[in-house]
Amino acid sequence: MSLTPEIIALLTLDAIFLFLGLIALFASGRIALWWDNQKSTPLQYTLSKQSYLVSTIIKYIFMLKLPLFLFFIYTCDKLSSIIAGAMCASGVVNSVDFGLYLTLFKLLNLYLFGFWLLLHYTDINNEKLPYTRLKFALFVLFSLPLFAEIGLEIAFFVGLNISKIVSCCGTLFSATSSSYISLFFVVDELLWVGGFYGFFALSIVAFRLKNTPVMIFANSMFLIFSIISLIVFFSPYVYELPTHRCPFCLLQKEYYYVGYLLYTLLFAGTFYGIGGGALALLSKKAQPSFMKASICLNMLYLAIISSYPLIYYVKNGVWL
Repeated sequence: MSLTPEIIALLTLDAIFLFLGLIALFASGRIALWWDNQKSTPLQYTLSKQSYLVSTIIKYIFMLKLPLFLFFIYTCDKLSSIIAGAMCASGVVNSVDFGLYLTLFKLLNLYLFGFWLLLHYTDINNEKLPYTRLKFALFVLFSLPLFAEIGLEIAFFVGLNISKIVSCCGTLFSATSSSYISLFFVVDELLWVGGFYGFFALSIVAFRLKNTPVMIFANSMFLIFSIISLIVFFSPYVYELPTHRCPFCLLQKEYYYVGYLLYTLLFAGTFYGIGGGALALLSKKAQPSFMKASICLNMLYLAIISSYPLIYYVKNGVWL
């Protein structure tokens, strides 16, 4: 294992998250089992104080995890300069067998913790505190992927071997790759692009019809098709190179760090669509502000990423 300042910072925060997460898990279990807002017993008074403590811990974890996701990608990108064969974060992530699963766990936890906070703010803004027991029961469930992420991240940095030659992103994200990513290229790229625009249109229809389940479905599929179509179709236009399809290189200086903007819009837009929809179903109350935010952010992402092939065609008169 190589210890750079970035890795030390991430591992230190993992240890803090593990410690605080275990405290929150223990207290959440007690609250989920014994909470009764109608009682005025010493136990209920204690649980009320503990619920405030646990909520603060969870908010603290989420507020740190949000920038730490980008910091993790930045760290992997920086490590690519000392690992033979790696040209960006993708080579470092894939240098360990479970690197991709670690990245997916990080994304999953952002969505789960974001939804937990939406539920929490809905709960504390109601004097009856109707979702207190549910939200702490959910945290007990959500703590499993949190601890899995912490364990995988520690194992990832411990298992990172800088003397091992890894594949560059040009090899990983190509039709000739032997990995699962090559399966994306088996399907005609027009299908992925068609799905990308189609599911965005479906989300607008769902918004106009106020159909929450369809809104959740459309945003979930829009997220999947957006990432795949970015790899298969849009990224070569950003790089202006037909063989370059890496979704990590978008975060580099050479491309004006446009990936940070694109991923923030995409993840925030789909989160408001999925999380806001789930909250609407749970509370049986429409969440138009979340739905509008979802439509606006997704539309902005769609407009920016669509501009790349259009501008390229106008400038060069051909498609890649």
